[in-house]
Amino acid sequence: MAPASPRLSAPPKSTPTFSPDKTSVIFVLGGPGAGKGTQCAKLVRDYGFTHLSAGDLLRAEQDREGSEFGDMIKEYIKDGKIVPMEVTVQLLENAIMDKDEGRGRFLIDGFPRKMDQAVRFEEAVCPSKFTLFFDCPEDVMSERLINRGKTSGRTDDNAESIKKRFKTFVETSMPVVEYFEKQGKVVKIKAVKSPDEIYEDVKEAMVQRGIEPSAK
Repeated sequence: MAPASPRLSAPPKSTPTFSPDKTSVIFVLGGPGAGKGTQCAKLVRDYGFTHLSAGDLLRAEQDREGSEFGDMIKEYIKDGKIVPMEVTVQLLENAIMDKDEGRGRFLIDGFPRKMDQAVRFEEAVCPSKFTLFFDCPEDVMSERLINRGKTSGRTDDNAESIKKRFKTFVETSMPVVEYFEKQGKVVKIKAVKSPDEIYEDVKEAMVQRGIEPSAK
């Protein structure tokens, strides 16, 4: 593999780049099709969050002209595998820095998906406030993704990729949820109702965690 570009090869750090006093990070986890993106859009609208999707950042990087990581990312996503931690964490750090040098509220959607990502991000980038976990049965998520695949144009919205993604999520992401749960840093939301009903539960969770809507 070609050497990493400067923006993707940050040296090891002894302290996080961003202070949780100035930078609020909430991780958003849930299986593929749990409705993370829909709920994030509502939180952006009402609470002034910047929405960062790890998947979107990776897809943008794979399509970026001149990216040394494009082909590698494409193969990982196609196979339903998790892209190497260093690439994803650095892309997220770059995106946070690009937004007013990291001052503000950030929803990081679909991340961390593995324990090493969780530990690396909190040590090197910024400790999270908590994790929003959208809990949804596999059959419901599968139906949503098959329907989305009819119009989304995403190469991984097909039955074969969906099955791989479910398996990957259970094996690698659920331990992350359990890890943060032991720290009291998980808000679990049942994600089987309508999007508006789910959002009412999300807003109640925000109140409980002391996060106020942004001023209109």
